[in-house]
Formats: sequence, structure tokens, C-alpha cells
Amino acid sequence: MRSAAAPVLLIIVGCLWFLKSTELLPNTTTLLALLLAIAGVALLLLDGLNKSTLVSSPLLVYAGLVIYLYDAASWRLMPLIALGMVLAGVLMLVARSPRIPDRRLPALPSKYHEQD
Repeated sequence: MRSAAAPVLLIIVGCLWFLKSTELLPNTTTLLALLLAIAGVALLLLDGLNKSTLVSSPLLVYAGLVIYLYDAASWRLMPLIALGMVLAGVLMLVARSPRIPDRRLPALPSKYHEQD
């Protein structure tokens, strides 16, 4: 069977080109900010609350917010980075709490378990 990669790539590029030329697609910076924020929320929803997602998910959302505020609202970058460092430190301290569960690794299929 032949690969469908070329036709799928043409469809994706054509759709993006159409959306960009009709100005229905937001600019690249806004799109990047949205994708980072969506990735942060999706990570938290898919992996659940644990020590890893408690730090990484809010930081992804914050990175998207920083990019948007810097580009669209013309905020200065240095105070936003400093606030991000404070946020990262606070989240890392909270993640050390024994009340926050560790990240669960997915179970291996039975063929990988040793047989007795």
C-alpha cells in the first residue's frame, strides 16, 4: 500500500494557506501562545495532577500568556520572565509536598513481565 503522506501534506498546507490568505488564521505569535496554553491544559487533563504536571502545566499556560502579552499588549518581557521564575519556584516547592502524588508510569504489557 502506498503512503498517504503526500496527499495529506498537500491538504494541510492548502488549508493553512487558505486560512492565512483569507485572514481567518490568527498571526503566528497568537497561534503559538494558544498552542502552549492548550498543551498545558491538555497535559493536566491527560496525565492528571501529579508532581510533574503541577509544575509543567501551569508553566506552559504561563508561557503562552507571556508570549501573548508581549506581542499583543506590548508588555515588557523582563518583568514577565521574573514573575515566571517566581511562579516556577513556588510550583516546585508545592510539588515537594507529600500530598501531591508521584507520576504514575504506564503499566508494561504482560509480554514484558518476567515469568516465574
